Amino acid sequence: MAPRLKQSLTPYLFLAPALFVLVLSVFWPAVQAFRLSFMEYGYDLTQAPTWVGLENFQRLLRDQTFWQTLKNTIVYLVCVVPILAIAPLVLAILVNQKLRGIHWFRVAYYTPVVVSMVVAGIAWKWLYADKGLLNYLVSTVTFSNISIPWLTSPDWALFSVMAVTVWKGLGYYMVIYLAGLQGVPADLYEAAAIDGSDGWKKHWDITLPLMRPYIFLVSVISAIAATKVFEEVYVMTRGGPLNASKTVVYYIYETAFQSSDLNLEYACTIGLTLFLIVLTLSLIRLALGTPAETGVDL
Repeated sequence: MAPRLKQSLTPYLFLAPALFVLVLSVFWPAVQAFRLSFMEYGYDLTQAPTWVGLENFQRLLRDQTFWQTLKNTIVYLVCVVPILAIAPLVLAILVNQKLRGIHWFRVAYYTPVVVSMVVAGIAWKWLYADKGLLNYLVSTVTFSNISIPWLTSPDWALFSVMAVTVWKGLGYYMVIYLAGLQGVPADLYEAAAIDGSDGWKKHWDITLPLMRPYIFLVSVISAIAATKVFEEVYVMTRGGPLNASKTVVYYIYETAFQSSDLNLEYACTIGLTLFLIVLTLSLIRLALGTPAETGVDL
């Protein structure tokens, strides 16, 4: 009995150090953040917080800035996720060809992934400048002195930041799709060619159905990343102008660490609300049907 017990406990002993680190770095802070959502520090962070119940949530309902940042985050999600679910697949199909030097193309497309987001944000901020490269190209093509306020206009700022997210994520999701494409048997394409399905039509008939699990995976990963976007906003716009590019996660950071009174408890309330929204969307997605239920084997 003792050897069997020892054998059954061995895997848990190997998992225990990682679980201990997760408890200290993830679960315990999450519990404390949940607790602080119902409390208030007042004007002295050195004193113990007092219980205020749902006052922070009532304040949240009246907070116009929060609703603006939530709207920006939803727009970010709706615009970025479809692009990152489709464009990398097309790119993966192109770089999956057996051509001389194709490996260099793969490296070139993947290079933005290894570039730090801070470095990428600074570089794109220079490109978006009033006299930057993008405005120079626009003025050259239109033969005018037009200067688009990429980061200084409420109409352009959020979409300009989205472009950086898409540029940086293309190579990462391309590699995921490329792994799936290289697992598709060549016999299927040969059989499809005999039946008259060739060119791009074979990808519609063969590639797309077989890549549905990967499309689902990329959609989930990119959606999670879109709801947590922060670095691009911090480096390029700081949420401006007029909160036009401010996301919920950046608002949490701003509330907790940049406000004069350090509203840690209110920032925890915003974070908890974001968590509940994401959890609700996830439950709706599960209720509508998982990939396994729709015929996709993950």
